[in-house]
Amino acid sequence: MTSTTTSPAPLRGQSRFRWRVVDIVVAAVLGVAAGFVFLAWNLGYQLPGSVLEAALPGLQGLVNGVWLFAGVLGGLIIRKPGAAIFTELVAAVVSALAGNQWGSFLTFEAGIVQGLGAELVLLAFLYRRWSLPVAVLAGAGAGLFGAVNDLILWYPGSGAAFATIYLASSVVSGAVLAGGLSWILARALARTGALSRFAAGRESVRV
Repeated sequence: MTSTTTSPAPLRGQSRFRWRVVDIVVAAVLGVAAGFVFLAWNLGYQLPGSVLEAALPGLQGLVNGVWLFAGVLGGLIIRKPGAAIFTELVAAVVSALAGNQWGSFLTFEAGIVQGLGAELVLLAFLYRRWSLPVAVLAGAGAGLFGAVNDLILWYPGSGAAFATIYLASSVVSGAVLAGGLSWILARALARTGALSRFAAGRESVRV
């Protein structure tokens, strides 16, 4: 008499969502790298932001996408619950520890909120869809959550017109810069072989 042993489907599903050491390491590395991009943009955004604000108050939300890409990129590569929040938060920590004009606590808080916006979109697709439209939606979600957070903390009492323009421009910036460009970057990294231990890298090889 012979017997075969198979793993129950629920356990397979649970292992798919379980973080490995390599997931933590790579997510942290992505977050740190993104944090240095944030540091540069903390200074670089001021000129385009002021020009956009002068052209149409609220339009400065178009510069926000650069601060949102870490969570989307981390989510696309790690593909585990919490990856978007974790990566965006690590990037925010790097930005805060190096010093910026917003202070540590508010930078940490913004990182969590922005990462949550992307995370909820990935959750809505049950962490199973990683296409360009999903990435764009995740970036838009990060832009929406980040913009609402900004309106509460930095633009209290702003008028309906300003709030609408700021929300819309932040969502567009998040969709394009954090969503679309992160998807392109993830595929470019996969093609180098750097993501061979991740589903994102193996999918690129098959394509």
